[in-house]
Amino acid sequence: MALLSVDKYYFRGAEGYEDARRATVWNGLLPDRFPDVIVQAHNADDVVSAIGYAQANGHKIGIRSGGHSWAANHLRDGGLLLDVSRLDHCTVDSEHMTADVGPGTIANVFAAELDSQGLFFPTGHCEGIRLGGYLLQGGYGWNSGVLGPACENVLGLEVVTAEGEQIYCDPENHADLYWAARGAGPGFFGVVVSFKLRIHRRPAVLGTCLYMYPIELADEVFTWGRNIAPAIDDRVELQILTTTAVPAAGIDRPVITIASPVFAESEEEAVNALAVLGTCPVVDRAMVNLPYAPTNLASWYTAVMTNYPKGHRYIADNMWTSAPAEELLPGIRKIIETMPPHPSHFILTGWNARPDRPDMAFSVEDDIYMALYTVWDDPADDERYRDWAASNMAAMSHLATGSALADENLGRRPAKFITDSNMARLDKVRSVYDPDGRFHSWMGRR
Repeated sequence: MALLSVDKYYFRGAEGYEDARRATVWNGLLPDRFPDVIVQAHNADDVVSAIGYAQANGHKIGIRSGGHSWAANHLRDGGLLLDVSRLDHCTVDSEHMTADVGPGTIANVFAAELDSQGLFFPTGHCEGIRLGGYLLQGGYGWNSGVLGPACENVLGLEVVTAEGEQIYCDPENHADLYWAARGAGPGFFGVVVSFKLRIHRRPAVLGTCLYMYPIELADEVFTWGRNIAPAIDDRVELQILTTTAVPAAGIDRPVITIASPVFAESEEEAVNALAVLGTCPVVDRAMVNLPYAPTNLASWYTAVMTNYPKGHRYIADNMWTSAPAEELLPGIRKIIETMPPHPSHFILTGWNARPDRPDMAFSVEDDIYMALYTVWDDPADDERYRDWAASNMAAMSHLATGSALADENLGRRPAKFITDSNMARLDKVRSVYDPDGRFHSWMGRR
């Protein structure tokens, strides 16, 4: 058996193994899947050593950067689990508007560092996410309507291949692997040890609106929201959130909340961009009616995380759709009728699907994104809540154009997340860089 040169490795059954396995999953719902060995890499040399060990011992490889995959895609039975969360270097070059970051860099910490310099990157909406998995799967982040998904802003990558070779990928070097990395997500067949990112100047004004509607107005609110979505300014994120309660606001009843960020160069621009969200035909019956307020990313992260408490158990599922409101409403009503208690929630988001995206594996998107998040605390409720997200998304699948890797549930409900032509191309690139199938593919796909 080839030996590992890495200091931190844990074999199944040995002391520290279960703590190391548990630490790779943010979700309180820990799958009963057990790698043969877990390796905690601290640098690229550790990654090369771990891949050499896996190759010598016939192990398949799973990769974890932050563990925020709802389904814990990285955690598989057998093989080697490579934890790269400690590769968290971050260097910002404001002169050239680039940053070099490790896959273990915490996205909201990176965002705060950029913010302190008047800079910006479309990091994700939740705290604690590491950049590795986020960038590979696409990256639906702040101001992505203007800046595109985060993967569109990846300029290059340092990758360790299945042969243990460290290579640099960009449009001129290993362009096929660069193409694959931007959207392949947990099915990517290499280990990224560093990303080069394009960063941006921070918009001068960050703001929000806030409207809250009683659940009895669901038909009116969702019909209106679906109809205005295509016309909303790119600088505004349409976010329609439905929960059975809003404890932070002292509301103990089902509520539809529209809290939409705006990124602009002046308050006047921000107010004008948000104005359309005050045109709901039942706005006079809103429980809260706040057309505009200034805010900042730190406040947004705090607000978002009230729906994602630590230590809870999570199952998510999602769909892209272009269906009209009248076709979506029956499924939306069923979601609301069957929704588990807060902090479980349903989000309907407008998205700026562009036909002129750069050529990359990321390739399924649409005008509307719907996502369900089942969130509970008591293991005794596992069976009670386990199927809510998947069953409701399955019931609406005839209206879906695909699914997003951000909230994938592929092990329980396979769905298209890359176009057929891009998937065929991706498999060809995989056959070149990982001909023996050393790296795990997506769950639900052998």
